[in-house]
Amino acid sequence: METASVLLQSRTIPFGFNLKCNQIVSCRQFNKQFQSKGFYSHQSLKPIQNPSSFGLLPSPLHKTRTQFFSPLKCSFSDIPSSDSQNPLLKPFKNLSFDSVKSSLSELTPIKIVKWATTVSLGIAATKWTVKLAFSPFFWMYFSWSWLFWPWFVAIALAVYGLYCFRKHSIGEASIVEQLAIVTSVFAWLTLVPPAYFNGYLEGWPFVFFFVYHYFFFFNISVRKRLYGDYYARPHDPKWDVNPPKWYRLLFCVGVMVGHWLAAFEAPELHRIPGGWSNVGVWILIVVTLLMQYNSTLYLAKYSEKVVVPTAVVQFGPYRWVRHPVYASTMLLFATYCLALRAPLSLMFVVAVCLMYYEQKAKLEEVLMVETFGESYLEYASKVRCKFIPFVY
Repeated sequence: METASVLLQSRTIPFGFNLKCNQIVSCRQFNKQFQSKGFYSHQSLKPIQNPSSFGLLPSPLHKTRTQFFSPLKCSFSDIPSSDSQNPLLKPFKNLSFDSVKSSLSELTPIKIVKWATTVSLGIAATKWTVKLAFSPFFWMYFSWSWLFWPWFVAIALAVYGLYCFRKHSIGEASIVEQLAIVTSVFAWLTLVPPAYFNGYLEGWPFVFFFVYHYFFFFNISVRKRLYGDYYARPHDPKWDVNPPKWYRLLFCVGVMVGHWLAAFEAPELHRIPGGWSNVGVWILIVVTLLMQYNSTLYLAKYSEKVVVPTAVVQFGPYRWVRHPVYASTMLLFATYCLALRAPLSLMFVVAVCLMYYEQKAKLEEVLMVETFGESYLEYASKVRCKFIPFVY
């Protein structure tokens, strides 16, 4: 009644709002609701001369006076609003002792063991995580410059890479799975060996991990540029020139051994000098990337479906060496060994690459002579270097 009295004693109506359709006006202090029948605005802001013309009960207005509000029409209800109910209590609305009893009666020994194992593993994992997070030794190694090498990550990445490689061998690997294959291989080439011999990682291993990715994805980026996707196109299988499988396997093993030898031969990572002494290494990295990119791009321009050549390419890096793609790959491996200050490993890796690419280049040149004849022979007599400029 106090609220009604205040409304009745007021001589002016404050500037208000319109409510259309049926709305619920809730007075939370009284836990009551009023069902409104709608407000309709009028054109005048004059005060109400007769307080009895405005109230909570339906009453007609005087037709001779224009007011800002028509009288409030509402209904009174003792039913609490559903909006006032706590949504957190909804799951427990139908909870009863019988439902709990029936759920417990459905438990089997297998379910109990399963849930107990899950809870135990969750508690153990949480305990291990908290203990590791508050360990000062973990934060001493895990920083931006010194990264503690987790072996379980390397092994898990290798296992997943082998799984993706099996799918790739049967033509079922997706783009992400192909990327996983490359990432696992490069991790075991550039990151795992120095991490094993040093106990931590910093500097050049991280740089070459990303450089290797950028280098070997040039041909895929060319497919994206020409065709709009990353997938290889069907082509004549005679252009898939490769030495025997055992020869390719020996090459892969030799490259892996060369990288591990480089990590073993190199000094500790924090003793490798920095600053201006590494300018030459950076120049070699840039030269390697540019050689690979230009070689792949020029070869794709004069090739069908990126694989089948349609002419003898004599532009770009092909003006100096006949196989610049293989030359850039050897230069990349040599630059990695040079950055780690491992000259003996550098010579070993270059020797492995020369033996493999020499065999592969012979097979390709035989096919080029069969396809282009005198045109390729003239080019070979003019550009006599296969891989290394000024070395015949």
